[in-house]
Amino acid sequence: MEAFFTQLKQQPESVSFSQVMQVINDNYAYAPVTFSNGLGKETLTNPAGTNEGSCRIFAFAQLNKLTEAETLACFGEFYRNDVLQHPAGSDHQNIRHFMKYGWAGIKFDDCPLTTKP
Repeated sequence: MEAFFTQLKQQPESVSFSQVMQVINDNYAYAPVTFSNGLGKETLTNPAGTNEGSCRIFAFAQLNKLTEAETLACFGEFYRNDVLQHPAGSDHQNIRHFMKYGWAGIKFDDCPLTTKP
């Protein structure tokens, strides 16, 4: 994971979503959990088993104490192409909510990731 974290810090624009999923899957066991993203009336609730990529990334980022910018970079091309290039879009609501509310808006019912032995 060291090489990945170096890449994330030095070249965040080169990180791909599939690469992050591979790092997570190689190092953690995943169990679906409900999580919410946002604050107040703008809270997006994600039932267990839905938006699992977002669930994995937010949990991975939280466990590894990533910054908000590093966390967004983990969404790779979805963040750079779909969200940043279309700021008025309505897709990728978990990314858009995180951009607005940051870590203050992320809440898990339980931890979805456990370190593999």
